[in-house]
Amino acid sequence: MDNHTYKKIEITGTSDKSLEEAIENAINKASQTVDDMSWFEVTETRGSIKGGEVEQWQVGLKVGFTLK
Repeated sequence: MDNHTYKKIEITGTSDKSLEEAIENAINKASQTVDDMSWFEVTETRGSIKGGEVEQWQVGLKVGFTLK
């Protein structure tokens, strides 16, 4: 088994539909510039309200990736 060293970054994803979509949006966008992502951890959940309804979900994530 290989030993790995990881680096963590913090990102925030948003969605007007769901928490899951906010996570997926963040991971998809980060994958455009960050290679070898291995895991994520949800650190925050929040959202905005408009007219008494949820307008947007926001999810804070820590994402780990393998250092080469």
